[in-house]
Amino acid sequence: MNSGHAVVLGAGIGGLCAARVAAEHYDRVTVVDRDVLSETAEPRRGVPQGEHAHDLLAGGQQAVEELFPGIMDELVAAGAPRGDLSRNVRWIFGGRPFAKGDSGLSVVASSRPFREFRIRERVRALPQVELCTGTNILHLTTSADRREVTGVQVLRDGVEQELAADVVIDTTGRGSRTPAWLAELGYPRVAEEKHRIDVGYVTFYCRTPEDALGDDIVINTVAGPDNPTGGSLQRVDGGRVIATAYGVLGGAPPTDFDGFREFCKKFAAPDMYEVLEVSEPISGPMRYRYPANLRRHYQRMTDFPAGLLVLGDAVCSFNPVYGHGMSVSAMGARVLRRHLGAGRPDAAAFFTELAAEVVDGVWEMAITSDLSLPGVPGERPAELMQIIEHVGHLQDAAHDNAEVAIACLRVFGLVDPLPALLDPALLAHLQPT
Repeated sequence: MNSGHAVVLGAGIGGLCAARVAAEHYDRVTVVDRDVLSETAEPRRGVPQGEHAHDLLAGGQQAVEELFPGIMDELVAAGAPRGDLSRNVRWIFGGRPFAKGDSGLSVVASSRPFREFRIRERVRALPQVELCTGTNILHLTTSADRREVTGVQVLRDGVEQELAADVVIDTTGRGSRTPAWLAELGYPRVAEEKHRIDVGYVTFYCRTPEDALGDDIVINTVAGPDNPTGGSLQRVDGGRVIATAYGVLGGAPPTDFDGFREFCKKFAAPDMYEVLEVSEPISGPMRYRYPANLRRHYQRMTDFPAGLLVLGDAVCSFNPVYGHGMSVSAMGARVLRRHLGAGRPDAAAFFTELAAEVVDGVWEMAITSDLSLPGVPGERPAELMQIIEHVGHLQDAAHDNAEVAIACLRVFGLVDPLPALLDPALLAHLQPT
């Protein structure tokens, strides 16, 4: 174990996973967040999209279970439904559902506040960890030559104080101030890459008859080239259903329930609309707009201060309809665990491995999916169009072939890398008969 103190900025899923692995390697870990965190499963101000549907993809669920053994059983015992990723999830692409089979991959569906609260309680129980909430992060503190981050200056209860640290881990999300802090310290600005998608989505919590979804716990109707609208229905904790609908390039759903339900008639398949016809809203509408995918290329920086790392959405923020965010944060924590375990982490090596092992493939998949939608701005070189065409052929085959469907879901769920879709055994299903 490294002696000393680790400070984690942000108490979302990424921050909690970072704190978990930091507690394995440091005597003390302080998690700083501006929200006053409730001791119940409640939405919080610092996560404005927190009441919308939040998927923990299969690969992310595996990572969270690895970090917090038994947490999925705990969620299920507290009321979260669990099923098989293929058998109990209705995946609708191009207006038709994928064929179903037994994937061997479980899905636990829950609201974000429910999931985050239970993970936070696991972290709170760690003797090395202190949650420093209701605290504003002002700026980094550094050595005199600015080559080393030595902690953070914070404001708590109206009093400024310095939290000295051997390592600071920024998990504050898309709005991370690390790029600005680095510029103020004289470092080059981190290169940023943006891809506009302009997703607008609306969510209602509903009461829905038990049999309305059949054996499914989730219905996902995915936007495609012929229809830029989609949505999901998820059975979650408390016997509720979360209904989220979205449109890209400014086509957001209405915020009255009747209009929202009519919007779902636009989808390529009627499944979600039919369930909403027999559902009753139990919440007001919740709206959110997401302008663009954003990636910060820390792995390209040739000059970076010691003692500072960045993780999760603060590195890469994805189109939320794919559910990548929490999963990538948890998977990134595996990389963090390895680097903290090797001693004082080297930022360049950490960012290089984080990009190669976690971010690069997911970023490619998200941008490729977005660019399959006509009207989404961006270059479409021939190689990209070939990938889009190939995935489209696989999705067509998956409507009738459970083996192909499960192979696709393993990739979409971040269990297998994108090149797995080029496996010869899988390609054999695409050969004409």
